[in-house]
Amino acid sequence: MLILCTNDDGYMAPGLGVLAEAAAGLGDVHVVAPDREQSATSHSLTMHLPLRARSVRERWHSVTGTPTDCVMLGVQAIRPRRPDVVLSGVNHGMNMGEDVLYSGTVSAAMEATIFGIPAVAVSYAGRGDERHLASYGPLLSRLLAQLVKRNDFPPETLLNVNLPAIAAEQVKGVRVTRLGRRVFSDSLTQGTDPSGKPYYWIGGGSIEWASLEGTDYHAVDEGYISVTPLHLDLTNHALLRNVAEWELTA
Repeated sequence: MLILCTNDDGYMAPGLGVLAEAAAGLGDVHVVAPDREQSATSHSLTMHLPLRARSVRERWHSVTGTPTDCVMLGVQAIRPRRPDVVLSGVNHGMNMGEDVLYSGTVSAAMEATIFGIPAVAVSYAGRGDERHLASYGPLLSRLLAQLVKRNDFPPETLLNVNLPAIAAEQVKGVRVTRLGRRVFSDSLTQGTDPSGKPYYWIGGGSIEWASLEGTDYHAVDEGYISVTPLHLDLTNHALLRNVAEWELTA
């Protein structure tokens, strides 16, 4: 099995090392990852600049682009053949609820899904407190084997995994979940630079999660690993008939 690993925190991020090591027992691991921090780049592609890939060590390449770029190059250019599986992470910070719309980690797995390759995105919920991240190696290896070494991996679907910010031996189990919901407050900061010109900074503020049973946040909050299937089709099929009854005209 040829396994392509990537991330959005950059090729030097500890989480990527944990993922590559955990995957090593499952097959032939190759890493193609951004050469710098690319968090919150979502599914962006670099289309107006050339991309460059550099070998940083055996079977590891850094790319001057986004996580999606890395998967595209890893699938079509850098690797000796098409990967059997793509693994993205381990992200330094959770990717739950609406996070998946912004996440470079999840988008890298989504790009693999578009290529028709089974993909898993893995995130660790303890950004800023990563003391337990390294302990997840053996557990993650066992979990990944259960997810990717199967004949019924769901088509057009990626699996979004979130690890709780506790030591691996304290994990209570695994729950299959749906996406949670969150509310941001004061996430945009406005200020004035030394020359008197205004600037705007996105990020910070506070996040309030709706800890509903069955969601990814609820599972992780209770000490479980969450596994959420994400589908390429974003259509709200339950409302198709209702919207059709609006009798829209052009």
